[in-house]
Amino acid sequence: MIQRFIELGQGYSDIYELITLGENMSERVQHVMAFYTVLTNGENRTSVAIVMKPTQPGDFQPIYICREGIPYPHDLANKRYDMFQTMAERINKSIIELTVRPSGIFGETELYYQHLIGILRMNNYIAPLK
Repeated sequence: MIQRFIELGQGYSDIYELITLGENMSERVQHVMAFYTVLTNGENRTSVAIVMKPTQPGDFQPIYICREGIPYPHDLANKRYDMFQTMAERINKSIIELTVRPSGIFGETELYYQHLIGILRMNNYIAPLK
C-alpha cells in the first residue's frame, strides 16, 4: 500500500478545499486529524488533515493536509479550525489530536511526512507497511 501526504497549502484559503473534500467524499474519510506543534520561533501552530480510505484497486491512501498555518485552537479560537471541526461533526468523525515535531526541523518536507506516516502507523491509524 502506498500512503502519501498531499499538501494543499498552509490552511489559509486552501482549507476550504480540504473541507470540501471531506464533505463531498465523506464515505471515503477514514480519520480527521489535527497535528499540534511548536515552531522553532515558539509559535503554537496546527496542521489539519483528512486520512482517506485506500483506493480499490490500487491500494493508494492519500492524506490531505494543510500544514502548520492555523493557530493553536486551544490558545486562541479561530474560524478556520472551527470550520474544520464543523466539517468533522457533519461527517460524524471525531478529530484525532496529536502533538508532533515541527516540519522545519527536518531537512525536507518529504522527511517530515515520512515521520508523520511512521507515527500514524505506530498508533494504528493507518495500515502498517506491507
